[in-house]
Amino acid sequence: LPECQEMWIFDAAQLYRAEGVPLVVLAGSEYGAGSSRDWAAKAPHLLGVRAIIAHSFERIHRSNLVGMGILPLQFRAGDTVESVGLTGHEVFHILGLERPGPLPRTLTVHAGSTSFEVDVRLDTSLEQEYFRHGGILDFVMRDLHRASLVT
Repeated sequence: LPECQEMWIFDAAQLYRAEGVPLVVLAGSEYGAGSSRDWAAKAPHLLGVRAIIAHSFERIHRSNLVGMGILPLQFRAGDTVESVGLTGHEVFHILGLERPGPLPRTLTVHAGSTSFEVDVRLDTSLEQEYFRHGGILDFVMRDLHRASLVT
């Protein structure tokens, strides 16, 4: 949707990246099921996706998203893209990410003129840490750096 022109996803993502706009994916049920696990989480990360709001996630894929630093958010029971009034033209603001420490179990999403609650699908304390560090690679690199300062 940059400049209200239809274009390839990659091209749109590059324009948004140049403008400093992080991306949100709106998805259906069992997001990630049947995908190539190697690239299913890497590709959205490389395109600048920072959060995915889905009805549900395939278990391993959800974990892989966290490993890439992408926040998996799930619509609350009964909510859908249509029922909360989303069109895909909105600018999304996810409130509560700026607080230090573990994320709450639910967050508020402001999208255009609508707001709705989502469940945060960081299901373990380790996933919370991975996400806070920007993904597993950043987490491991910081851990290695800390260890090198101690010795």
